[in-house]
Amino acid sequence: MRKFWNWARDADTGVRVLTMRGPISDETWFGDEVTPGVFRAELNEGTGPVAAWIDSPGGDVFAAAQIYNMLRDYKDEVNVHIDSLAASAASVIAMAGKTVEISPTGYLMIHNPSMMAWGDSAEMQRAKNMLDEVKEGIINAYEVRTGLSRQQLSDMMDAETWLSAKKAVELGFADKIMFEDEGKDAVSLSFSRVSVTNSLLSRIKGTPERDTRIILPTMAKAETQTMPQDKEEPPDTETETAAIPESETPTPPQDDRVDTSALMHRLNLISH
Repeated sequence: MRKFWNWARDADTGVRVLTMRGPISDETWFGDEVTPGVFRAELNEGTGPVAAWIDSPGGDVFAAAQIYNMLRDYKDEVNVHIDSLAASAASVIAMAGKTVEISPTGYLMIHNPSMMAWGDSAEMQRAKNMLDEVKEGIINAYEVRTGLSRQQLSDMMDAETWLSAKKAVELGFADKIMFEDEGKDAVSLSFSRVSVTNSLLSRIKGTPERDTRIILPTMAKAETQTMPQDKEEPPDTETETAAIPESETPTPPQDDRVDTSALMHRLNLISH
């Protein structure tokens, strides 16, 4: 068992500090009675308010669901702080706080649950049914905190929505932006995987299957190199022909095509 959480106590305030960093469990808690028991025992062996710090890309939804329930059921106050990222399953845990604060540079991401399945069509249908029910459970946690409609939350999950700190507060996923009294207002931002993909693909020209090079804008006009010439001599009257003026070297048009394969690679890094 790899512990992705750590406990400490703030020497100045006496507040218990729970830190969760990295993936939420490298193995599923589905059917696991040992690991959840360890977390529950450590949570309940102390007293006093808890400050939970989250910096996680997500992980096992069953582990997240159990941690959410344990924190909600804790006898004292639990306040959540999103340090950098609370994505996927980690966003479910974040909803357990009595208050939720997010860093001005932090993000929260919600999307549909996913799983690996193998078998015939009946097995695939059972997997789909399970994912649909898991999604409903996740929406429950979001709905309790935000008050948004289930349809709106479902649509946001379908689109894999990323929320900036200010947008997370506007939509009710968080209550406050950390250090907000110390600087200027943060910028509100939300975007989905679909909108990012469409925006990037809209910049593509030509046939990407044949030409996926990164073509940078021309930095300077091409210069025609002038070779040194000898002293001009009078033309030969017997072989005199009309001089053909050299045309100026045309400046190639700028091309802002982008490497589609590189873009899709960068997009794939966003998801987990």
